[in-house]
Amino acid sequence: MSNVFAQRRQKLLSLKALRGSSPAPAHTEETCPSCGGTVSRRDLVAGRYVCPLCGHHYPIGAYYRLSLVLDKGSFRELDAPLSSNDPLSFPGYAAKLDTARRRTGMNEAVVTATGRIGGQKVAVGALDSRFFMGSMSAALGEKVTRLVEFAAKYKLPLILFSASGGARMQEGILSLMQMAKTAAALEKFSQKGGLYISVLTHPTTGGVTASFASLGDVMLAEPGALIGFAGPRVIEQTIGEKLPEGFQSAEYLLEHGFLDAIVPRTELRATLLQLLKLHGKGEDTRGK
Repeated sequence: MSNVFAQRRQKLLSLKALRGSSPAPAHTEETCPSCGGTVSRRDLVAGRYVCPLCGHHYPIGAYYRLSLVLDKGSFRELDAPLSSNDPLSFPGYAAKLDTARRRTGMNEAVVTATGRIGGQKVAVGALDSRFFMGSMSAALGEKVTRLVEFAAKYKLPLILFSASGGARMQEGILSLMQMAKTAAALEKFSQKGGLYISVLTHPTTGGVTASFASLGDVMLAEPGALIGFAGPRVIEQTIGEKLPEGFQSAEYLLEHGFLDAIVPRTELRATLLQLLKLHGKGEDTRGK
């Protein structure tokens, strides 16, 4: 019984840590990394970690992100214990995994769950950039795949929030194969008529961009998000040319047809609810 209580306590601690929104004194201030302005922590918390001066969207934890869009009390986590196990015995990887788990309270860089938006049950997942930069491990790919299959089985709309530095190099080909694995699961989901809404946040790069993040029926992004495969510096060094201004920003990609819309964090829940209704998924399903 003590183990159960210990697990619950750990989950509460991890929720508090990942939200990044614990009460802060009004005089606590920080400098916005985008505009350089001074912003109070209280204003940041009230504004869902969006700079009130310039609109810069701060990275946020996966649990907190999901709490912003799901109906209160509807969150039910899936596959929480699933985690990486250093399959290649990569030097130092096990120790780094242990550090990441203790620091974040998470077992992996993605949280998958069911919940409700305006009463509509949905399958949701969110990557967390504070766990190995949200990199895609075999466990992360497995959790995303299981979520897609769960959505297909129960005919639920699927929403994924991406934030990643790409494939996790410490797992080699086992990480890279998750690109094909998640894409195949999504293809089957699509063939069954499932609705998949992909939300790209800062940054979404590498193998995640080249797989499940780019396969949404509806493609959304937060303002200013960096979205691409290789980083701008790598591309410039490879082709020997200067890239266009704002290349790989959400705004640039919207202009060039890669995205359907850029949605500020404060408007995201309302936008998701509207999309669910437009696709005939907005009815209350509490009794089903």
